[in-house]
Parts: sequence; C-alpha cells; structure tokens
Amino acid sequence: MKIGLSTYSMVKKMKTNEMSVLDVLDWVAENGGEHVELVPYEFSVVDNYELATAIRDKAKVLGLELSAYSLPANFVQETEEELLAEVERLKKHIDVVHHMGIKIMRHDVTLFTMPKENMTIHYYNEHLDKMVRGSQLLADYANQFGITTTIENHGFNVQTSDRVQQLIHAVNRDNFKTTLDVGNFLCIDEDPLVGVKKNLPYAATVHFKDFYIRPFYEHPGGGEWFTTVHDNLIRGAIVGHGDLNIRQIVKLVKQSGYDGYLTIEFEGMEDCQTGSKIGMDNVRRFWEECEVVKS
Repeated sequence: MKIGLSTYSMVKKMKTNEMSVLDVLDWVAENGGEHVELVPYEFSVVDNYELATAIRDKAKVLGLELSAYSLPANFVQETEEELLAEVERLKKHIDVVHHMGIKIMRHDVTLFTMPKENMTIHYYNEHLDKMVRGSQLLADYANQFGITTTIENHGFNVQTSDRVQQLIHAVNRDNFKTTLDVGNFLCIDEDPLVGVKKNLPYAATVHFKDFYIRPFYEHPGGGEWFTTVHDNLIRGAIVGHGDLNIRQIVKLVKQSGYDGYLTIEFEGMEDCQTGSKIGMDNVRRFWEECEVVKS
C-alpha cells in the first residue's frame, strides 16, 4: 500500500501561481507521500515534453512514484470521424504517459458536464457502443506500452458501480479496469460502501476523498456545495472529516487484498495543503489501525 496525492488537490494554489506542478511534487515528498497522480489542470505535458521529462526526473530524485495520469475524454461523438479523432487525441497522452514511465491512465468516456436528461440510464444505454469502441481502441494502443487504461466512476452518467462494471465487461480487455473513487458514487446517489464493495475487484488504483452530505430538502446555505443527479447536496471535505464512513471503506479495501496506490483527492474549502496533509495522514492511520480478519 502506498499513500500519495493527486495534483488536482492543489489546483487552487496552482491556479494562483502559488505552486507549480514541480512544487507539488516537492510538497508531497516533504509531507510523507509516496506517489503522485498527475491531473493536467493548470499544466500540460502532452505538448511539453520538456516539462514531462522534468516531472519524471524530479519524481525519481525525490523517491516518488508517478502512479497515474487522469484526463477528460468523450467518446459520445456525432460521427465516426469525430470519435476516431478523440481516440487519436488521447493516444498522444498515452505517448507522453509512456515517456514518463506511468503505467495507469484514466480517461472519461462522456462529457463531465451534461444536461440532466443525459444523466440517465437511457442515455448510457443509447451511447454504450461508442463508449466501448473508444475504450477498446485506446486500451489496445496502450497495451504495447504495458499501460492499463481505466474508467473512473466520474461525472454524472458512467458513475454507478453497475454502469462501470458493464462497460469494463463490454470492453473486455485485460488492461482496461477502473480507477475506484470512494466518494464519487455520491454524485449519482449510490451508497459509497456498496459501490466500493462491488467494484474493488476491478480496481487498478483507488482514490480517497470525502464529502459533507445534505438532503435536497435541507439546503445548508453558502459554500462550495453542488448537486447530485437527484438534487441532494454534497461538498468536498478533508478525508476523515466528512460524512463518508472512511474507516469502513479502508477496511473494505484492505480486506479485499488490494495493496496498490491509495491516492488522496482534496476538494474542500480549507487550505489545500492543510486538507491534503490531514487526508494523507488519516488514510495511513486508518489503514494501520484496521484489523483484517482472515477467513
């Protein structure tokens, strides 16, 4: 088990130029992290191999692993030509991921932001073939480099555990799995404990985040709240401080035998560095305190 951080956790400080992506690597190493997942917001490597090389070399000097790379994508295109163009765009990211020595790349299959009528199972079923075809083409390209591509329970359509599983089985590639985000099931109103338990066998890597949760009929007032598919309200929290049963989720992950990367994603209103540090420390502590009963 290795604890690390997604660069997305520091996006607010990167946006104000208080930190660069290289500064994030320094911070993670200084604060007990063992790996970093790259999410190319506020920096780009696909068109900047000089930065990609600098990140790779700095991580090596710091003793950090580059665990994964995550980016948006959309295979629900109007024409076959547009779908293939999206695949070609993503292949360029695979090339730079290979250059950096990263072995896991997460891509979406639909737009993250979409109108409510597109968040349904009907939209998912209607466009499943396109999601499958794009994912297959990308997984096949990545396979030559020993890279595993993944779909995350992310966005507001392909987010329930069943939809993720159906897509994985339909793609039917050994190097296509899931980036299991323990909190994102809430965006589509699925119990995180259920979603985690169901999709752990398919996990290539695991994201830990936390949320405060309020029902649709009790709006809490100001703050960075957003609505789920069914209009409940959630807000990012420091991992271990919110309403998810993080200790039980840690137990489920550990009990499953998973022993790979645990990546903290901080999306709360607190200071990025404070929230990320407490989150990493909490997940490590919960893991160490957790007793696994062997059958």
